[in-house]
Amino acid sequence: MINHDIIKSQLSHTLQSTDFPGLGKEYKGKVRDNYSKDGRRIIIVTDKLSAFDKNITTIPFKGQVLNQLAKFWFENTSDIIGNHVIEYPDPNVVVAKECTPLPVEMIVRGYITGVTSTSAWTHYQKGVRNFCGNILPEGLKRDQKFEKPIVTPSTKAAHGDHDESVSGQELIERQLLTADEFNHLSNISLALYQRGVEITAKQGIILVDTKYEFGKTSSGEIVLIDEIHTPDSSRFWFADEYAERFHKEEPQKKIDKEYLREWLAQNNFTGEGEVPEIPDDIKIETARRYIEAYELITGQNFNAESGNILERITKNLNKYL
Repeated sequence: MINHDIIKSQLSHTLQSTDFPGLGKEYKGKVRDNYSKDGRRIIIVTDKLSAFDKNITTIPFKGQVLNQLAKFWFENTSDIIGNHVIEYPDPNVVVAKECTPLPVEMIVRGYITGVTSTSAWTHYQKGVRNFCGNILPEGLKRDQKFEKPIVTPSTKAAHGDHDESVSGQELIERQLLTADEFNHLSNISLALYQRGVEITAKQGIILVDTKYEFGKTSSGEIVLIDEIHTPDSSRFWFADEYAERFHKEEPQKKIDKEYLREWLAQNNFTGEGEVPEIPDDIKIETARRYIEAYELITGQNFNAESGNILERITKNLNKYL
């Protein structure tokens, strides 16, 4: 684990945004700057952190953590399905094949949990027993493990709209996927989840639930895109405390990416009004938790690339400029 001083020194070097016209057509997401040209997409993962649908601040090493985690998982699942990766020229950058995203997120849940309006547990509490085409038994308790993991697809809404949890049949009826495509994606998603469960278990971590995104290459091949098994797309619990906390009906100990979000809520910000000034110690602790997540999930040390990120990226992308 890197020390406090290294994280603190990086506060003045976080990556907020990039501007590389020579890389191609630009599209900026919440945390990723995308450049498309000549059948490839260059994705630069910034250090921006968003909460309550607002960009809040930048966090030291956050972009590197997310990109390196995705790299770890893409490399450990490439035998299950191909992915969009061409190369990683920089710790914050992936050069990928240009793909047409499929209009669905494949969400796999191994446990019934959650507090949001879309969570399986929220629906179950309201009496729903057919959740996205999965028939759930009576008598489940919060955080209970399903007999088998379930797939609960979600539509990918247009910007500003909300995603919608749907069944596979609904996806087929809406012609968002063919029946063959849905069955293929379901099987692949369950296999990816199982691989994630097996690898994290070796580190004493439970992969609770996650989402996968897929796209089609120019040749029509379906591949894995975006990210995989990061704290931004997945939920993780600590295995050694799971059973006791479950039986006591206590919240699970989790790899927590919500630290800054919870701080904002405690300081009366939940999306409305001005974002409060984020103290350096809060940014540092948030960074520490992201780095800890990387090390807990992968079982590897995080090699922090400190200093001026933009200068380093510019140098490492020189052949594409």
